[in-house]
Amino acid sequence: MHARTIAIIQARMGSSRLPGKVLLDIAGQPMLARVVERAQRAETLDGVAVATTTDPADDAVKNLCIERGYSCYRGSLHDVLDRYYQAARILNAEIIVRLTADCPLIDAGVIDETVNAFLGIAINQPLMAMHNSQFPYDFAANRLPPPWHRTYPVGLDVEVCTFQALERAWKETSKPHHREHVMPYLYEEKGRFRVLLVNHDPDYGSLRWTVDTSEDLELVRQIYARFPGRDDFTWLEVLALFEREPELALINAQVQHKLLTDVDERRAA
Repeated sequence: MHARTIAIIQARMGSSRLPGKVLLDIAGQPMLARVVERAQRAETLDGVAVATTTDPADDAVKNLCIERGYSCYRGSLHDVLDRYYQAARILNAEIIVRLTADCPLIDAGVIDETVNAFLGIAINQPLMAMHNSQFPYDFAANRLPPPWHRTYPVGLDVEVCTFQALERAWKETSKPHHREHVMPYLYEEKGRFRVLLVNHDPDYGSLRWTVDTSEDLELVRQIYARFPGRDDFTWLEVLALFEREPELALINAQVQHKLLTDVDERRAA
């Protein structure tokens, strides 16, 4: 059984801490292009799409997608759950992989590992039995907020869910952080959905490779500079780089990661 699996990358220009970050330059390419191109290498995906907003400021995102031939959907500015649901519906996605445009080190292998774990596929093992054509999980991720413990670097974040689970969240929740952060309704209440947290041993959860501040951007630019002319380097190659040059981690060591319950204060504006 094959289910149509689509990665949807949320992207908008109005970042609160680093405005316009999704189109900032990283080694000669806009950050969004880096994310799309790296995600497209994942073997478990049938397609990759960008979900931006109808805000005029995001015309630039749409224009980049047109220029590069990326699939693009425009939807709600602050109700990102609705934006995802409508995009997934239009794209006929049976499995949705949520990625964000501020993760230019996203790794195709990590995407594949998370999707396969969601499907119940382990290395060299058959697919788990699916009763009534159901998947073994409703939601899987390689990062979840406390009280869970993440073991992958921040910036390799992959979340996977069924269309049915996404649709149920879309219909049932009205909490602002659920609508803005898309997936929390699927895992916040124990027992509501079948949830899988994908872990890595050893634990690298303290590493921060996402881009939310100017310090984060400088770190990612330094990483790309160590792989001139390449964007196919893996996260394991970046780990090896950090082992050789541990001082790189100091560039953004003081940056505080935003909390899941944080919502954009401009929602009501």
